[in-house]
Amino acid sequence: PHFSSLTSFLKAVCPPLFIPGAGDQGLFTSLYTSLAQQLPREPMEWRRTYGRAPKMIHLEANFVQFKEELLPKEGNKALLTFPFLHIYWTDCCDTEVYKSTVKEDMMRWQNSLRTHGSADWVIIVVETNDTKKKNKTNILPRSSIVDKIRSDFCNKQNDRCVVLSDPLKDSSRSQESWNSLLLKLRTLLLMSFTKNLGRFEDDMRTLREKRTQPGWSFCEYFMVQEELAFVFEMLQQFEDALVQYDELDALFTQYVLNFGAGDTANWLGSFCAPVRSWSGLLLRRPIDMEKRDGIQRGEASLLDLRSYLFSRQCTLLIFLQRPWEVTQRALELLHNCVQELRLLEVSVLDGALDCWVFLSCLEVLHRIEGCCDQAQLAANCSHTVGLWAYATDKLKCLGELCGLVSEKGPTSEDLNRTVDLLAGLGDERPETVNSLQSPYKKLKEALSSVEAFERHYLELSHAAMEMYCAISRLRSARLVGKSLAEFYMRKGDPERAESFLQEALKSYVSEGWSLPVTHTRRQIAECQKLLGRTEDYLQTSALLAGDVNLTTEERKHFCQEILSFAGKTGDKSHKVSLSMSVFTQLTRLQFHPATASVHSGAILQVELTLRCLMPVSVRVQQLAASIHFDVDHGGTHGRSKGAQRQTNPGTVEFIQSSSSAGPPSSSNAGPSLELDEIQDRSPSDNSLNSTGVVCKNTHLVMRRHDSSSPPDTPNCVSPPTVAMKEGAQMLKVQDVMLEPGNNSITFTAPSGQPGTYTLRQLCATVGEVQFVLPHIYPSVQYEVYSQEPQLTVEPLTEPLLAGLPQMVKFTLLTGHYAVKKGDALQLSNTDTMPILPSSSCSARISSPLVGESILSIQSSEKVTSISLPPTPPYHTLEFQLEVLCIIPSGSERPSFAHFSLQMSIDCPWSIYSTLLALTFYIPFKTKHSLLSAGNRKYIQVCVQNVSDMNFTLAEVKLTEKQHASLELQSLNTKTQQTLYSVRAEILPPTGEQHCRSGFLCGLEVCITRLTEPAEGELAEDSKTDTDGLKTTKLMYEVADSSSNWAVCGKSSGMVSMPMTANATHKVQIEVMPLFAGHLPFPKIKVLKYLPHTAAVAIQPDPDSCVENDSLSLLDKTLDDQADTASIRSRGSVHSVGSGDQQQKGVAMPRLEPFSPGQVFNHTQARQVLVLPSTDDHIMEVNAT
Repeated sequence: PHFSSLTSFLKAVCPPLFIPGAGDQGLFTSLYTSLAQQLPREPMEWRRTYGRAPKMIHLEANFVQFKEELLPKEGNKALLTFPFLHIYWTDCCDTEVYKSTVKEDMMRWQNSLRTHGSADWVIIVVETNDTKKKNKTNILPRSSIVDKIRSDFCNKQNDRCVVLSDPLKDSSRSQESWNSLLLKLRTLLLMSFTKNLGRFEDDMRTLREKRTQPGWSFCEYFMVQEELAFVFEMLQQFEDALVQYDELDALFTQYVLNFGAGDTANWLGSFCAPVRSWSGLLLRRPIDMEKRDGIQRGEASLLDLRSYLFSRQCTLLIFLQRPWEVTQRALELLHNCVQELRLLEVSVLDGALDCWVFLSCLEVLHRIEGCCDQAQLAANCSHTVGLWAYATDKLKCLGELCGLVSEKGPTSEDLNRTVDLLAGLGDERPETVNSLQSPYKKLKEALSSVEAFERHYLELSHAAMEMYCAISRLRSARLVGKSLAEFYMRKGDPERAESFLQEALKSYVSEGWSLPVTHTRRQIAECQKLLGRTEDYLQTSALLAGDVNLTTEERKHFCQEILSFAGKTGDKSHKVSLSMSVFTQLTRLQFHPATASVHSGAILQVELTLRCLMPVSVRVQQLAASIHFDVDHGGTHGRSKGAQRQTNPGTVEFIQSSSSAGPPSSSNAGPSLELDEIQDRSPSDNSLNSTGVVCKNTHLVMRRHDSSSPPDTPNCVSPPTVAMKEGAQMLKVQDVMLEPGNNSITFTAPSGQPGTYTLRQLCATVGEVQFVLPHIYPSVQYEVYSQEPQLTVEPLTEPLLAGLPQMVKFTLLTGHYAVKKGDALQLSNTDTMPILPSSSCSARISSPLVGESILSIQSSEKVTSISLPPTPPYHTLEFQLEVLCIIPSGSERPSFAHFSLQMSIDCPWSIYSTLLALTFYIPFKTKHSLLSAGNRKYIQVCVQNVSDMNFTLAEVKLTEKQHASLELQSLNTKTQQTLYSVRAEILPPTGEQHCRSGFLCGLEVCITRLTEPAEGELAEDSKTDTDGLKTTKLMYEVADSSSNWAVCGKSSGMVSMPMTANATHKVQIEVMPLFAGHLPFPKIKVLKYLPHTAAVAIQPDPDSCVENDSLSLLDKTLDDQADTASIRSRGSVHSVGSGDQQQKGVAMPRLEPFSPGQVFNHTQARQVLVLPSTDDHIMEVNAT
């Protein structure tokens, strides 16, 4: 901005601080020029109230002659005409003159100031040499005159009297005197200004607080606060001045909003008057006095107030060198004014607001152009483009309103409306009369004819679009282009309109604007229909037929457009190809079987799920899918196992975006990589030569997209249409009725030749229209394989044990080979693994199950021939044979616990023999040692079972292999059979998870009979109860020799055990753990109880001693004996009765231990977790 005329402008608008001068006017006149020039040169620090930051300002004063009329009257609070400082000028040096005239004049002057409450004054005494020469006789020293003035008028304010010496001379003394005077004047002037400004602000604040009272006027308050803005502007404090106007703007806006909410103010009535003039903003004047006077009189309209207020804000912003903020505020102002007129229900002629907005936009742009050069305008077009676009939009509205856009031109009614609008503009302002490109002339010319309107409208539209493109706001540029397209449609030029609509549609689709996409597509369809582009029209109609934003009737209309064309009979060789994504969507594909892998010749079905987007049922003459066939040699011949075949997903889900615009998906960034593993295997031995990774959808990934448009997706303007490629392999189904929604269609896939089949395209034919899906993505494929026969032999149970007959399972996967009648397997016989003959051996044919048949097995000295039953290809034949592996001995015995034997089999489908290996494990591990005792030799042989199978070692015999000269005597005792098993469980207290020390726990003892009794056992100690069941009596005892447990209550007892296998008896005993930790189980003993009828042992066995503290009256309860003697505790007694009776030979019951191995105790070496008790202990600690 240019500030050369700033000073003159401020003086014209806001006069400097008002300083009346009294006294010698001639003296003052001689000093005025120097005083006025030197006063504003030095800045002063201005410290404001309410903690506001200090500022450096230059004080400029307006010196006038003192008149009493200039003094402020009561109630007059104007700042612009307020006398901030009164100065009395005198150069009197004569005492008589001072007493006779000067003193009286000073007194009158001060009385006037005192009467009007003015306390800001200063007396300046000027001393010159000329005055001294004229009045030498009566001249007193200057100090005496100054002292008299100070004593007469400045008793307590001596600084109010200042001496200026020789002001017109160029001397150091004179300059020093001037500097002192100027500093004093600046200080007093600033003090007065600050004081009166603060008083003015307080009064203004008080007036604002009264705004809720009746009779308060915004216009009056506006003038008061604007005066404060003028004062700040005069001091060149433009930011503070702008704040005043912003506060007025906000206050008025709040009242308008309150009015819209129902809270009205009486003074708003003047702003609700109908709008009579819409001449736009006026920014070329510093102050629009005409509108200001209207505001002061309360006669301004809403547009007048807003225009004046914005013009003042614009002026201050330009002074602050912020022109781009002007454009931002202007755009907000224009939009807000339109809304405020609606809120206040102001009557406005149709089109008047459009005129006002159009003129205001151009006025702001011209004002900015006047203070900025072209380089600045080009670099900051982002700030001005909004005004260009808004002006373009309003000009278009005016053209439609005045009939300048239609093909037929304006009517008489349109012409009358144009005349009324031009009348409201009034006369052109003097500031723009000489301008050829003034907003007034542009609007008037644009409304004068159709050609002029089109020229101006296209000029503004293209200018706005270029600016939007320059700042990369393509969305806004395309929005202007869409408006331009509507203009061309009204003018009957669909070809130009379509290009703009297509560009707009790209933005809407890529950003997911659903409703604009639908609306724009309808416009495009209209253009395409008028241009006769049938294929494009059908494509767009298909998109609209599947658009859920349209009504059902509209969708049916566009669908019928497609069906009507499809039903036409024309050139059969040329069909219209459209994208299938606009007609139906492939959502799911499922193979049957689900493995998507079958052998050649097998049946494979492909089930497609299609979601039809049409609103009505559509009959499809043919639905076809093209297949790409790849001969996979490795899969056809090289693979020897079915598990090595590539596994394809049996069900593929396709993620589809909506046919109408939706949110931008990740697919817009391009399809993801679809990678697959490739292997190169040797045809001879199927060994892997090399492996790698290949991208299967390179044609999609590497395709180049336009940088300014999204990739081809179903949402695009015109989805790519690819003709169906006919091939030798096709999936076809005829005459399909597609209903709206999901439909299921089943194909039978070709599976004759082995290889990989990939589904490429899908095509639905509806009459003369083909809907083509160019790429089925993700890739879908199935495999057809041709498998060689495979024979495997595996154990029926693991592991195979040598030396025992074992069953092995033969499994034959026939593959592509069909087993015929008479085919047989020839197994080579070996001495180490003979095949045991079997009277009946059956074979099972499955996959699917066919049945069973009897195998014919013929053995000779060298070969075993197994005749196979007829079996179809790709079936499984299973049968079992019993083999025996001879355990090697001597030097042939292997050093390891297992060894492998190979079996050679000749198969009818191969000229080569098949070698199969079976691994056998030796079930025993043996070792021996030779011991010597004197002249005797002892041979100890240990046999260890290393298998999971149970063996019984019987008829142990050791013989000399070469010479029978030695006599070997067996020292092995007769093996005792295990008769009983003892199990025990310790149960924690109720409510506890673990046992705790000091708490009672339950010990449950379970005694189980394992075998049936032998004959000698029945005769020895059994009895027969009332039910005829043989029973025997056992004694149990629970004791703990390690003192870990305390047995509470009964610790031993007698049980009657039935002598049958699996007979069980349970006993409950209470025990208490004495310590915490992992404690071993208490020791549980089980003894034989022999009744008194049994023979008395001659020599007691010390091992049969029973430690029992609580058992008594044993024989009383069991044998009905009258003797109640108890078994002594901690003694060696093993019979019941007194010593005398034993000495007398009376038969008494006794306890006898079982032989080793007859009782198996499962609790041996078992432990139980015992937690410590939870007792709390108090420990006293003394600290010193």
